[in-house]
Amino acid sequence: MELWNITLIKSFFLVGILQDSRFPEFVCAAITFLYLVAMASNGLLLLLIAMDNRLHVPMYFLLSQLSFMDLLLTSVVAPKTLVDYLCGQNTISFTGCGLQMFLELTLGGAEDILLAFMAYDRYVAIHHPLNYMVLMRPTVCWSMVAISWLLAALSALVYTIYTMHFPFCGNQEIHHLFCEILPLLKLACADTSQYELMVYTMGVTFLLVPLSAILASYTLVLTAVFHMPSAQGRQKALLTCSSHLTVVGLYYGPAMVMYVLPSVYHNPKQDNILSVFYTIVTPALNPLIYSLRNKDVLGAVKKVIGQDTS
Repeated sequence: MELWNITLIKSFFLVGILQDSRFPEFVCAAITFLYLVAMASNGLLLLLIAMDNRLHVPMYFLLSQLSFMDLLLTSVVAPKTLVDYLCGQNTISFTGCGLQMFLELTLGGAEDILLAFMAYDRYVAIHHPLNYMVLMRPTVCWSMVAISWLLAALSALVYTIYTMHFPFCGNQEIHHLFCEILPLLKLACADTSQYELMVYTMGVTFLLVPLSAILASYTLVLTAVFHMPSAQGRQKALLTCSSHLTVVGLYYGPAMVMYVLPSVYHNPKQDNILSVFYTIVTPALNPLIYSLRNKDVLGAVKKVIGQDTS
């Protein structure tokens, strides 16, 4: 109990990529640029989908939710990282650490599940085009979003409460960009080996189940696409699917290395780079990937800036 009380009045020190970098000014400028790109691109995509009636379809509704999650995820990490570096401080309170962990786990988990639902959306669009608007009616779409948020939030709450209940003592430096479970557990003055094994097992399950659903959906989708009689239809379907698969790769690639690769193969510098990738780089790239080759989105941009009078 005494250790618990001591922990509550202490702060942690986040030793992220800026503290470990040989060129922190360059890294700071890069993170600032990527954060601004993420905010602008995701914000613009949300605005376009809300304003253009042609984008009021299930695919773009789910995409808007992905952009919203990306916008929040990068905002949980990037601003504090930049402010800490510019102010010469890198402390975070015990409560702030728990809150940051909960938000990051919730947003990352919700995105993980939502990507699987987006793959299902493409499966329905290709395999059941005539019944698409029935199978993906608004109540179904909102249920998908609600399930993503609910499952992720419940999982994050359990992880956060159990992780933060450990007594922490000695070195208070978290060698990570933000408060993450495994780097924080290294500071615990208690045996956390069984909990770490449970975190690893559940993390692998939480990632592999949606990823398996995505791969199954796209196996069926691509099979159907290559049997389409229309070359134009094949091209449009492949463009849409390739954008989503690229986003899936950007999300699951670093996540698999971070959470599936056993801890013995990890080092703080590698984990810091990966954390920057999936919390800052990926949110900046996702809306660009979906927009650059998407005629519907580009058409909405022209409409907003007044170049399209239709």
